[in-house]
Amino acid sequence: MRYNELIEKQVIGRLRVDNPWWTENVISSYYAEMHPRLYLDIFYPLVADMDIRRAIILMGPRRVGKTVMLYHTIQRLIADGISPQNIIYISVETPIYNKIYLEQLFNLAKQALGKADSKESFYVFFDEVQYLKDWEVNLKSLVDTYHHVKFVASGSAAAELKKRSNESGAGRFTDFNLPPLTFYEYVHLKGYAQLMRPTEMEWSNGLITGDTTIDIVKLNKLFIDYINYGGYPEVVFSQRIQQNPGQFIRHDIIDKVLLRDLPSLYGITDVQELNSLFTMIAYHSGSQFSYEGLSKDSGVKKETLRKYIQYLEAAFLVKKIRRADDTAKEYRREMLFKLYLTNPSLRCALFQPIDENDEVIGNMVETAVYAQWIPRNVNIAYANWNEGNKKKGEVDIVGINEAKQKPEWAVEVKWTNKPFANPSSELKSLETFMKTNGLTHAIVTSISETGKKDMPYGCLQFMPVACYTYTVGENTLKATKQSYGL
Repeated sequence: MRYNELIEKQVIGRLRVDNPWWTENVISSYYAEMHPRLYLDIFYPLVADMDIRRAIILMGPRRVGKTVMLYHTIQRLIADGISPQNIIYISVETPIYNKIYLEQLFNLAKQALGKADSKESFYVFFDEVQYLKDWEVNLKSLVDTYHHVKFVASGSAAAELKKRSNESGAGRFTDFNLPPLTFYEYVHLKGYAQLMRPTEMEWSNGLITGDTTIDIVKLNKLFIDYINYGGYPEVVFSQRIQQNPGQFIRHDIIDKVLLRDLPSLYGITDVQELNSLFTMIAYHSGSQFSYEGLSKDSGVKKETLRKYIQYLEAAFLVKKIRRADDTAKEYRREMLFKLYLTNPSLRCALFQPIDENDEVIGNMVETAVYAQWIPRNVNIAYANWNEGNKKKGEVDIVGINEAKQKPEWAVEVKWTNKPFANPSSELKSLETFMKTNGLTHAIVTSISETGKKDMPYGCLQFMPVACYTYTVGENTLKATKQSYGL
């Protein structure tokens, strides 16, 4: 047997192993028993729609459940009457597929099914596609050639995938970003949705909807658990992994991203330098940084720091939030900014779990709140001012109207009930910001207090930060659904 024939035989054998539904008509029980992400209800209609000739690019950081979502999509296709023999799954990072083009893999799969010359409709899933050079050119060619096939590709280097998708897949690809678990999803997956109740709050243009709870003690416990373990589905449902989340997350997420994905994508040679920087950022998530200070503390040159932060954002590990002044205008020189982990449980994995009294609880609560906002394409910043004759002040989250370049809303994130008891003395910065910008309403979070405070400068709506985080996660899911016209 010639070498190429031997390789083809081995590839076909592997394809049969990876597609058990070809013979058994069901996906592996390992995946079938897992709880589906709530995002599946948005993702599945995009895949199932054969009338739109576009490939779906599923992006997101490692271990957020992309592969599981592909399997759950396959399960739904079969349940909806699609022949299991017309559904193909290929994990591109499998070593035996190395340097084999996507079209060749597709044809070998059809050969394995005895449908080499078939013109039937197929659903083809390419997992971890970023490991194939020029994948985007390959995939675009497939979309243009096979009009009766729906192609889906997934990958972990979200920003790099999106860049290549935009460059080569215009009109041919639809991007779908899967974030780490939101707190809204976490509560639902854990089976505690019954704790929540919809509510309405007075706002400048009428009433806005939010969520309250019937048991704030239980919800706060879930919130702390979410901060420590809630970003990744496997951690959520495995007590064994929760006993040592560091080993799981450090090995399967951080090490693979920092030591393999980013160096291979961007040609990084000093991986230890990048690893040390990420560890520093993770420890101080939610803190204000400067390139000058970071360079001094880490020993990394400022220009290199800028690149590293861009790379960490591309891997969806951190998010840089810009600083605005007391009128929400951006500073001309980017001297200061905040860095947040996209998922607070990353810090727990690197260091240790925290409780409600930990000295870093404030920053991690803020990180958890920002984690709900990050997946949405909204213009947010934090306001911080201390120039000229202005008295120093800061507001945690500010929503900015891009057209008017003015703030539309503000949120002060607190893990304390003190501002509810003494808003006049505890919320001076928020008062200044609201007066300066003519805001009549703002949200202030608390540990457990709910209610409205009418102040001389406007109305403050107080709500537990766990309820606020849940609401933002819920709205992020709804916004994602609307963005796809569903």
